[in-house]
Amino acid sequence: MPRHKLSRRVLLAGLAMGAPVSAQDNAASLRHAAAYGDADAVARLIGIGTSLESRDSAGRTALLLATHGNHIEAARILIEAGADVNAKDSISDSPYLYAAAEGRIEILKMTLAHGADLAATNRYGGTGLIPACHHGHIEAVYLLLKTQIDINHVNRLGWTALLEAVILGDGGPTYIEIVDALVHAGANTRIADKDGITPLEHAKKRGFAEISTILTWAGR
Repeated sequence: MPRHKLSRRVLLAGLAMGAPVSAQDNAASLRHAAAYGDADAVARLIGIGTSLESRDSAGRTALLLATHGNHIEAARILIEAGADVNAKDSISDSPYLYAAAEGRIEILKMTLAHGADLAATNRYGGTGLIPACHHGHIEAVYLLLKTQIDINHVNRLGWTALLEAVILGDGGPTYIEIVDALVHAGANTRIADKDGITPLEHAKKRGFAEISTILTWAGR
């Protein structure tokens, strides 16, 4: 984002801060501040021109570190300053993908509003929707289903979001709701795993009666 579009808070904070020791030191300080949710320090460091996209030894940017800690205000400042919501680390996590997978709802909303790449995939070849379903983050699932994300994307394990919700879920109320949401959003219930087993067959094998009912109805 151009410097003139930074918030007044960020610019004034930068003017109040002394000259940087070095660009590298400031970048490390920004990552540290983001990781611990120190929004004021994040604002000050951005205000003096610290790089938003510097990486630590694991390839994590300040925004990804803020997302790890669910530090919403620090993440907001970084995103509004132009931090890349799609910047991946060494294991293919990005702020957007991590927020989706771990149910960091407020940060997920911000990444979706600032150019999240819905086609981006994690280290398992899954979109943000698949781990959101796996981990039972129903609010994240609903948010993603409002986007143009590929609901039937198949990851490297051979699983769609629907398969993952059935195979890795516990069949309880949260996963029943997720399966129902996926079905009503148009998920293809006939896509089988690598062994040719469908979501309905998995649900029946695991004794998930309510999920089986939903999938039976959807397959008519």
